[in-house]
Amino acid sequence: MNQHHASGQRRRILVSGASIAGPTIAYWLDRFGFDVTVVERAAAVRGGGYPIDVRGPAVDVAQRMGILPKLQEAHIQSRRITFLHPDGSVAGAVRPEELTGGEEQRDIELPRGDLTDLLYGLTRDGAIQYRFNDSIASLVDDGAGVSVIFESGATGYYDVVVGADGIHSRTRRLVFGPEQPFSRYLGYCYNGFSMPNFPGLAYEGLAYATPGRYAILYAVRNSPTLHAFLIFASETPPFGEHQDPARQCRLTAEKFAGIGWEVPRLVDAMLHTDDLYYDVVSQIRLERWSTGRTVLVGDAAFAPSFLSGQGSSLAMIGAYILAGELASCSEPSDAFARYESLMRPYAEANQDLAGEGAAFLLPLTQGDIDARDRVLASLGSSDAGAMPGATSRVVHGALALPDYDRVPDAGR
Repeated sequence: MNQHHASGQRRRILVSGASIAGPTIAYWLDRFGFDVTVVERAAAVRGGGYPIDVRGPAVDVAQRMGILPKLQEAHIQSRRITFLHPDGSVAGAVRPEELTGGEEQRDIELPRGDLTDLLYGLTRDGAIQYRFNDSIASLVDDGAGVSVIFESGATGYYDVVVGADGIHSRTRRLVFGPEQPFSRYLGYCYNGFSMPNFPGLAYEGLAYATPGRYAILYAVRNSPTLHAFLIFASETPPFGEHQDPARQCRLTAEKFAGIGWEVPRLVDAMLHTDDLYYDVVSQIRLERWSTGRTVLVGDAAFAPSFLSGQGSSLAMIGAYILAGELASCSEPSDAFARYESLMRPYAEANQDLAGEGAAFLLPLTQGDIDARDRVLASLGSSDAGAMPGATSRVVHGALALPDYDRVPDAGR
């Protein structure tokens, strides 16, 4: 399965984005014999961040990359999520797996930065070239390759460009146009930030809801710092990626005015934090994931939103399959078609999970809160199957991961 140029040079691949999908596909492309460059607009791989999950076939991808033992060491083993009534009293508690559909003893929850650090550490010392503090300014596809001009002024010519640069992908914008037609807004806006662990939480989360307003606290192990989230429902998105942070904070504070429990403390922490991250809750839905010699993977192609809990897993699985198909096919167009035929049904089924958990975690009405409380009260009885994780678990496992290990040095 020889894919070398007439000159005998290795096929050159540019990957935009050094979060999860980017380093994953870089690892596999390098292993399959491609010449790989990763460009990342940030100065370094971003550390920190709230916990994410590695589930289903993504666990197998991690195992094949040799990083599963380190992921397991980083597993934070959260024990429960406690749901509170609007007056702050306890409505009930569940194991995280009952809500997310995770499999105990197999799936892994770890801080996002731990995963990105592991993936970068696996790829930084070999032949893969990383270009930090830079990004793609323009792309010109001549049919035989892609000419790239970087923001730094540097240029390059590549056989394939892979956009692995997130939900607000610049690569996607350059080749498919503005984001709006591909963005499916799910009706919520969120603000994430860190704050002191004032309730003394350990290995657990707290979820407080009034209709359309949600405050969530999450403790990674027994950290003195909490991950805090203020989320509110809105029929139309009141802010997006480039909203002025001060204006967005004021809007959020207004939305949560007059709400009880510890919400005023969270609002104050949001107003004074130095690590605020905010956005609308949305998905990316594209009719196709490639055009010419440019292809998208991870959130750039099929962002499922945090309501599905599957963003990181889909990124790793999609990256593995795309790399394997590029190694297996002599023409990028054939590889892209096979990647999409394998990955799209699975990605879309996981995107559809966002509706499963939303009504439970983010109830819109008092009726939704009452329904949630009835399910919480039924745990351990015959109604326990009403938890959203029962459906999710089936979807997570609904892909047989192809085996590309026998592809012989396909990039040469």
